[in-house]
Amino acid sequence: PDNLLGSLISDEQFDKVNSYIAIGASEGAELVYDGELGANDGGFFVTPKIFDGVASEMTIAREEIFGPVMAVIAVDDDEQAINVANDTDYGLQASVFTRDITRAHRIARRLEAGTVSVNCYSEGDNTTPFGGFKQSGFGGREKSIYAYDQYVEKKTVWIDLS
Repeated sequence: PDNLLGSLISDEQFDKVNSYIAIGASEGAELVYDGELGANDGGFFVTPKIFDGVASEMTIAREEIFGPVMAVIAVDDDEQAINVANDTDYGLQASVFTRDITRAHRIARRLEAGTVSVNCYSEGDNTTPFGGFKQSGFGGREKSIYAYDQYVEKKTVWIDLS
């Protein structure tokens, strides 16, 4: 299919994403890309949106929207980018785009996110843990051996048998 973007999960999420789009515009962000909606066979489709001129205190920069909305915050250097990225209550996913692998490692180490992708957006893998930092996720990890941790209580018992 030509379409790689499906619909949102529910009318509630559809309304929530559209309210964030309206809030972004009302707070002064500039909508620089608004995708076209093709033939709609039903469902809760939202076209991709890109907002520029976003300030880090704006709602669309501070909330997890869970829809096809990008908020672009201009920065001057790596340090400012890291500070902006970490200045949030959430930390599910981050992406770094660079040709310099040393720079990618340095930035990835400092980002407060459960998953950091370099030069891509990670779809994940069942062998790697998935979950967020801060208020993202439920506090545990899904997928991989680490997913079992949410179902067990670990205990260590030391006994001197001498």
